[in-house]
This record gives sequence, structure tokens and C-alpha cells, in this order.
Amino acid sequence: MQTLPKERRYETLSYLPPLTDAQISRQIQYIIDQGYIPAIEFNETSEPTVYYWTLWKLPLFGARSTQEVLSEVQSCRSQYGNCFIRVVGFDNIKQCQILSFIVHKPNQSRY
Repeated sequence: MQTLPKERRYETLSYLPPLTDAQISRQIQYIIDQGYIPAIEFNETSEPTVYYWTLWKLPLFGARSTQEVLSEVQSCRSQYGNCFIRVVGFDNIKQCQILSFIVHKPNQSRY
């Protein structure tokens, strides 16, 4: 039996290898296809006890393409490269966050 290497895990998709931009794009497309509202958040730490992250601008209510969301992710990466950045999907019916995944970790070029 093989075990995972001992390292810090952050969220559900953190157990996978780092996502490529194409894989991030597909996850964002899923958010849009489900009718969820994409938003980008950042924080200096990704501790499980930290519930509130800083919202990057407003949620992208009118986003119709993944490129719109990815360009905002890139803007956030360029300004807050020393922070963890995640994309979240909000359900406006249930009034809650449905899913989230980290797209950038500090000191790494991608993911």
C-alpha cells in the first residue's frame, strides 16, 4: 500500500497534482454551466480554521465565459502573488458557497 507524501493539504482538489490552466478552465466552465456565480478570493494563509477570505473585486455576476474569470484570476495573481488564491462558486438560490478550489499557492508559478 502506498501512502501520500506528508505535506499540507488545503481543499478537495489539493490531493490531485497541480491543475493546468486548461483544467482550471474546465472547472470554471462547470461553475458557469451549473448557474453558480464565480468569485475569486485570496488570503495569506490557507488554514482550515480561517473561514473568511478576502474577496477579489465583486463576484462575477455577469460572467458568461471562462476567459473572463481567468483574466481576473491572472489580475489577482499579479497583484497578490504572495497569497493563496481560490475560485469559488456561489449558488444564488441556496445563498451559500457550493464549491471552491485553489488556483494559486505562494512561491509556485501555477496552482
